[in-house]
Amino acid sequence: MISARYWFTMLTYVLMHLSGFVTIPLLVIGLNLNPIDALVYGQLAAFALATIISLYLLRTDIVNELKHSRSGLGKIIQWTVIGMFLAYFAQMIAALIELNIFAIDPVSENTAEIMNVIDQAPIFLIIPAVFAPILEELIFRKIIFGTLHTKMNFFWAAILSSLGFAVIHLDLTHLLVYTGMGLVFSYLYVKTKTIIVPILVHMGMNSITVLAQLLIDVDELERLQNELSSIIYLIGG
Repeated sequence: MISARYWFTMLTYVLMHLSGFVTIPLLVIGLNLNPIDALVYGQLAAFALATIISLYLLRTDIVNELKHSRSGLGKIIQWTVIGMFLAYFAQMIAALIELNIFAIDPVSENTAEIMNVIDQAPIFLIIPAVFAPILEELIFRKIIFGTLHTKMNFFWAAILSSLGFAVIHLDLTHLLVYTGMGLVFSYLYVKTKTIIVPILVHMGMNSITVLAQLLIDVDELERLQNELSSIIYLIGG
């Protein structure tokens, strides 16, 4: 049975995603903001509030996990670094399969849309770099995977929670990539017995992706992406 605090956390997450239908029109009409600014500030407020509420609701769970896992700072850092390599490796394997079997372009539309907003309002990067990883790991690993894992084996619990993680990004073309990452995050959660590690790995991956696309020239980035596609194709035979 799922506890009330879990239900409230999931409800908070759903309401956060739906909040834009109310906040954006209100900010445009009430404060005369342009649609992009309304989107940015409305979503920043929604994600920040949802993160605070979720961490408050699950604070006891997070603290108890740290106590029971006996994960000191050194172990957390160690597994965060290992987790980054594992997640990138899973992402590469998934991209190989997508490109060579399904002929799917490795460039993510979801990432491209986020970067378009960040280009116009850099403060928006706080969402993919900080708020989104915290919320997604609490929902999909802590609550959904954690609950499923009490009723079924690791593989099926990880697959089901990872599929949900993939679907929520509204980027079904890269379903396999998101699922692969979700499997790694689930493994890290079980291995370290604390949700802190998958959160940090998720934050690290998102931050690197966003910063790389901000710091690299658009033409250069396109060239690198084309080279990556060629390398992936060659590796895949």
